[in-house]
Amino acid sequence: MRIAMIGTRGVPARYGGFETAVEEIGSRLAAAGHEVRVYCRSAEERLAIYKEMRLVHLPAVRHKVLETLSHTAVSVGHLMGRRTDVALVFNAANAPLLPLIRAARIPVATHVDGLEWKRAKWNGLGQRYYLAAERLSVRWSDRIIADAQAIQDYYRERYGVPSVMIPYGAPIQERCDEGLLRGEGYEPGGFHLVVARFEPENHVDLIVEGYARSAARLPLVVVGSAPYAEEYSRRIARTADGDERIRLVGGVWNQDLLDAMYAGCATYLHGHSVGGTNPSLLRAMGAGAPVIAFDVVFNREVLGGSGVFFGDAETLAEAVENAEKQPDRERERGVAGRERARHEYTWDDVAARYERLCQDLRARTPR
Repeated sequence: MRIAMIGTRGVPARYGGFETAVEEIGSRLAAAGHEVRVYCRSAEERLAIYKEMRLVHLPAVRHKVLETLSHTAVSVGHLMGRRTDVALVFNAANAPLLPLIRAARIPVATHVDGLEWKRAKWNGLGQRYYLAAERLSVRWSDRIIADAQAIQDYYRERYGVPSVMIPYGAPIQERCDEGLLRGEGYEPGGFHLVVARFEPENHVDLIVEGYARSAARLPLVVVGSAPYAEEYSRRIARTADGDERIRLVGGVWNQDLLDAMYAGCATYLHGHSVGGTNPSLLRAMGAGAPVIAFDVVFNREVLGGSGVFFGDAETLAEAVENAEKQPDRERERGVAGRERARHEYTWDDVAARYERLCQDLRARTPR
């Protein structure tokens, strides 16, 4: 099959969950003999081929509201002039462009992501747009892809439509590169970790506040930044100011180091609340990190019985203190999380499901 993957920043994956999914799924589909074309936003490194996928680099308007849709519009224009059997569109925000793909008689599935309209970065107009985009995705997609059971339930209950539930996968780490960690100044098992974009619904400010209130001895390492949320970033910095235990290290783009940090942390603190199956959470589970997560249905669905949950600064402070008091119990939780990831969230299985979905789309199996 000739498969196009549209709507993300592209590959190599250096930003978020969509990009990781495109790389992991697309490379496996390409290795299975399919022709995979990935549309990428213009970058300094313009590879023509990456992991057997064909890359198409096109421009985008650098603006938080217009960036995704502008790039997808140019990508769809390119797509319509190429022979394509199936289009996989990521992000419901791209829904207004689906009729053009349908007009070209290309079957299309839309990965709707989480409940984007709930994100605080969107004002009233942005929220209304994303709600409208949800409705248009339902109307104009041949298939809807949900990455969590709770998202599938939401689309069935709100719009009365079925969807295909395909989660993300989790890379499994059996060991930690302790030499790399120590070389960067981190003691294996000697720090708590946060990895997140600085957005209100990821609750980085709440995690930093809760940790600051705690009597924890091990430092808190916060990995992340905010391209469009300067005030929120300043709020986090103000909360951390004066507490020598809190280290705001910005982005970590060395994937080997980031993997070692996941595998070598005492706990991984996860604050995401409006997405579905979160890739950073799965990466932490696959690395055997004991997870303390914000208490929402998505995180409980993924973690099962391996998680500890918080809802405010006080409960997070208590959870961190308890983790330091009972390190053996935390290691057991980490092992349980890794085993859950190993059996429930594998990229090979995820890619196989996407392959079956594409085969159904090409055959025009009714939804």
